[in-house]
Amino acid sequence: MPVDIRPIRAEDRSAWYELWTAYLEFYETTVSSDVYDKTFERLLGDDDRDFAGFLAWVDGKPVGLVHFLTHRHCWKIEDVIYLQDLYADPSVRGAGVGHALIEAVYSAGDSAGTPTVYWLTQDFNAQARKLYDRVANLTPFVTYQRAAA
Repeated sequence: MPVDIRPIRAEDRSAWYELWTAYLEFYETTVSSDVYDKTFERLLGDDDRDFAGFLAWVDGKPVGLVHFLTHRHCWKIEDVIYLQDLYADPSVRGAGVGHALIEAVYSAGDSAGTPTVYWLTQDFNAQARKLYDRVANLTPFVTYQRAAA
């Protein structure tokens, strides 16, 4: 199946909204409309701290998204990329959409001289982890997050 990957554009708001909502539902979470608005604004922004993103299209239909952030790293001279969100519609899972989105991030990093790309996933996300095991190396790091005050 041919997959077209391109940067998110202003006119993609409704397509992006539907995909990101489905992504959040997969992880059994929600965010406020203010977060939707600010996230989309950041995806289109030109601040160095802003996220970037791509949408995947098949036959003119939006079927996947990826959000990523380039940032400095204390152990490297060059920046690194944190791939925060990756989602493929269930109707196209296993057909190469997720792989194409990851490769688009890799390509963006290579073009910018930022070859290191890393991300997190939940340990039970078995289908996605099959893909990740093919395109990346599993690290031994464990993630911690500040407890609510």
